[in-house]
Amino acid sequence: MAMIYKTPMKPGKTELLAAWLPTRPWYASTGHAPELDRSGGFRLDDPAGEVGIEFMVLTDTSGGRETCYLVPLTYRGAPLEGAEAGLVGISEHGVLGTRWIYDGSHDPVLVGQLLALLQGRAVAQDQCDSGVADPSVTARFDGSELPEILPGTRLEITDGERRSYVSVPRGPLLALRRVLRSGDDGWADATGVTGRLTAGWTAPDGSSHRALIVALRTSGHAEA
Repeated sequence: MAMIYKTPMKPGKTELLAAWLPTRPWYASTGHAPELDRSGGFRLDDPAGEVGIEFMVLTDTSGGRETCYLVPLTYRGAPLEGAEAGLVGISEHGVLGTRWIYDGSHDPVLVGQLLALLQGRAVAQDQCDSGVADPSVTARFDGSELPEILPGTRLEITDGERRSYVSVPRGPLLALRRVLRSGDDGWADATGVTGRLTAGWTAPDGSSHRALIVALRTSGHAEA
């Protein structure tokens, strides 16, 4: 079980992400600096107890409009070799010391645990409290057999138009939605989709929203 410490990080996660998000191709620029609201999310446990795994939902309210982003993050006590392009930033944790924070799409530990969650072998955890499950995160698997977790698993990042791939170009494919739209479940191609992950968030005005955030495809997908 991952331990969540009630201690500050310097710089804070929101501060780092406010600088990092505008550098992403899927970020919808408003012409202003991001104004980020932490609107939701959940955590996953690393079975080895080494890597922190968090999925954050952030609402950017800059420029008079609201755009919601799903940002998977991992927290490590040392740099992840080969993942330099996924580094969000480095922060000092009040208890754990220096933490290297990565875009989780570049981290094989997050990819493996996301597959486990879709297969029912892992449980989504509350974003703020240790040892508390988050039942609002629901996974559905429709395959006749559970897919193997292979080194060839790809993580596809999509905003509905642009796609990029992480890892090698063969194997099961995880499609993760970066830009969230309430009620959106039609973006995942039905061909070969065997797993779906749904989660909710609360907008700055207090309204509740929910959408499909991840789809698992084990066949019928195009190569990168």
